[in-house]
Amino acid sequence: MRVLVAYYSETGNTKKVARAICEEVSKEHEASLKRVSEITVGDLNDYEVVFLGSACHSTDLAAPVKRILDAIPHAPKFKLAGFFTHATSPGGFHRWASNCISSFQETSREKNVDFRGYYNCQGVPSPPIQEFIKREAIASADKYETYFEEVRKHPSPEDLQKAKEFARDVLSQTRE
Repeated sequence: MRVLVAYYSETGNTKKVARAICEEVSKEHEASLKRVSEITVGDLNDYEVVFLGSACHSTDLAAPVKRILDAIPHAPKFKLAGFFTHATSPGGFHRWASNCISSFQETSREKNVDFRGYYNCQGVPSPPIQEFIKREAIASADKYETYFEEVRKHPSPEDLQKAKEFARDVLSQTRE
């Protein structure tokens, strides 16, 4: 089976998850790892399964990934699975990152894409996002320090292992 793992990453978090997924997939399948900037929507048809990954930007998938989703034709041949990284604090996911899930689900529903699910984990925020979180999302300096100590550990080895498990699950569903 030909599998594409395409990703958009600014800080390296999503790239780490993409590499973990590709590493797992390549054990039994022909796998390609590419940045979103290296592909066109037409390239997706060369694969049976496409894992598409993004950093969470402004509560949604990054613009380059949204452009790929918007350009997917109706009822494509490939199966789609999504993944994304975010810097939300516990309890803040719905407000700050849940649109990423909605974007994958809405595109799949509107375009009749065989969507196989998504994976997400925390990642270290970029400096501008760190400042935004400090200013807008976590009021207390103590809570921010506790949050930042935790988020900077991600994606953790456990997160990457879960990404590999996600990839195995998607591929096992695809064989059925």
